[in-house]
Amino acid sequence: MVKDIVTYPTPPSAEYSTDVRVFDENLFALIDDLKDTIEANGLEALTAFQIKNHFNVVVVKKSDGSFLELINPRLISTKGKITTREKTAYFPGLSAEVTRYDKISVIYQDRDGNDLSLKAEGDFSILLQRKIDYTFGSSFLNKLSKEEKANFELQLEYGAEAATAQTCPTTFKRDYFKKGVMAITVAMILLFIASFFVESSLWMTQVYLYLAALVVNVGYFFYGYYEGKKYSSCTSCQIGNIIGTFVISLVKASVVLGVSYFFM
Repeated sequence: MVKDIVTYPTPPSAEYSTDVRVFDENLFALIDDLKDTIEANGLEALTAFQIKNHFNVVVVKKSDGSFLELINPRLISTKGKITTREKTAYFPGLSAEVTRYDKISVIYQDRDGNDLSLKAEGDFSILLQRKIDYTFGSSFLNKLSKEEKANFELQLEYGAEAATAQTCPTTFKRDYFKKGVMAITVAMILLFIASFFVESSLWMTQVYLYLAALVVNVGYFFYGYYEGKKYSSCTSCQIGNIIGTFVISLVKASVVLGVSYFFM
């Protein structure tokens, strides 16, 4: 029978890690429900918790269409680390970068109560770790870095697109334009100083440098405006800073050009 899938904010809990002690028709019915729900939703795997059952059971759909049934699974060894972007039915429509073990060994039981083990690596390893997390009352939210967790919590609160807009970065590509204008302005100052030590006129070179500064500054303004509009939570302050920086940079270059006009 296809079951509803538990999603956030229903919390995973340690109470959902109850080990299976009786291998009977109730267990087999639970496994069948997991399989039906996986098929109906086009999923790779589900845990019993995700269909509101307390038992420690994981079912995985393999690439050949058959199913792997893991009852009371436990990690017994791990090796290496790998960071990937994960999605899960528990957080529908959202994803996050998670660091996990690359290679793992797992012990589990089959539906007849036989003790088995397997080794997994790469994507299969990540999938098993994510599902086993649920059986211990956890989710990948607890494995995120501080920065990634803060961003993911914004996604949970505002939705993926809104969270992206809410996250205001501390560095911007427009800063390259600003550095370019600063470098050209410094070159104008050095050229002005050099004009006192050479006989030939450097005025036209100074004019060309000013025009270059103007072009780069205009590029800064328009690209900065485009970049600032991408972040709704800090657009106003960014646009104000962009205009201020544009005006100040233009005034600096103009002052140097004006002084050069009278003394070069």
